[in-house]
Amino acid sequence: MNYKAFSQKQIKVLNWWCPDSEFSDFDGIICDGAVRSGKTLCMSVSFVLWATFSFDGGSFALCGKTIRSVKRNVIMPLMPILSELGFDVYERMSENYFEVSFKEHKNRFYFFGGRDESSAALIQGMTLCGVLFDEVVLMPRSFVEQAVARCSVENSKLWFNCNPEYPQHWFCREWVKKAKEKNMLYIHFSMEDNPSLSKKMLDRYKKLYSGSFYQRYVLGKWVATEGLVYPFMSDEKMFADIPTGEFDRYIVSCDYGTVNPSSFGLWGLCGGVWYRIDEYYYNSRTEGVSRTDEEHYSGLCELIGGRNISEIIVDPSAASFIEVIRRHGDYRVIPAKNNVLDGIRRVSTALKQGSIRICKNCTDCIREFGMYRWESGGKDAPLKENDHAMDDVRYFVSTALDDDDDIFAFASDR
Repeated sequence: MNYKAFSQKQIKVLNWWCPDSEFSDFDGIICDGAVRSGKTLCMSVSFVLWATFSFDGGSFALCGKTIRSVKRNVIMPLMPILSELGFDVYERMSENYFEVSFKEHKNRFYFFGGRDESSAALIQGMTLCGVLFDEVVLMPRSFVEQAVARCSVENSKLWFNCNPEYPQHWFCREWVKKAKEKNMLYIHFSMEDNPSLSKKMLDRYKKLYSGSFYQRYVLGKWVATEGLVYPFMSDEKMFADIPTGEFDRYIVSCDYGTVNPSSFGLWGLCGGVWYRIDEYYYNSRTEGVSRTDEEHYSGLCELIGGRNISEIIVDPSAASFIEVIRRHGDYRVIPAKNNVLDGIRRVSTALKQGSIRICKNCTDCIREFGMYRWESGGKDAPLKENDHAMDDVRYFVSTALDDDDDIFAFASDR
């Protein structure tokens, strides 16, 4: 592998635990800051080095939001580096662990996903010498505290990294702001602390974000969301004419409502870009009459207009409407992925990147872009109003676009 020279902060992460380091008495390390700032890779290498030279026959945990994200963001980049450094790695990926040997030292590293509150039970009962939390803010507090409690071996240490969220997030309040009290070494990273990023790539990432996401992911600040969710969509240049070329595929995304409005978006893929080329939007409150599932299905068919649709993505809570589509048997229907904040991040990035475009004839969608706002009070949540077209756009991006696309790899912090 070809290595760039490490930055000063990366070197600090790599050797803080060494016996002759001025920081060796700390009980752990917290690294936060911008995306792509080089936190994850140097921390995971340092974690394995520390474990190998400090313990023999010990058990350690590598934790992420999911086991898949641990393998993708931590394990896969780490493996070739360990081999090149002369470590012997015995892989048992199907059993979610690997063993690392160097000279007379051999330790085992288990992989854990902290997706939700039930995840705490997965790690309960273990005895650990150390744990690394990759993107700790995406994990529930119960899981993190259970894993921390498992580190009962003498000289065990805790390792945390993350991109910032809102200032009232429990990890910011209980760990970042109390780092000194908890005897933790705290290091804040910027994009410039990653020597492997060229100026061109730095500029690219800075253009991908706006508003609070720019503050968090580019500047690395713990800031509250406020104002419009997509402030950059106030620029008329963000909306496109319907392309005149041939479309390769069509998909429909649906946010379904009975009392609330129903919003369906028709998407066409042209020249590698997904365009929202038409919409169905029905508000029973303004129209004065509600529509049945069958009537909404007729509106869906009218929107499709005989096109060959790859799939229809529907709000997962709309079980009756999903069943109507399935019963007719004309289209493939799938429930949408519905993580709100992660979906908003993905939509924001896709719009800024230009991988999706909203066409000018989608007037209800454009209207909602100008009204869709964050709740006041500091927590990351949009107001539950003027959000129906916004939800169908989010369902499309979260479900139809490739999860592994580089522009969505928020946790890939090499």
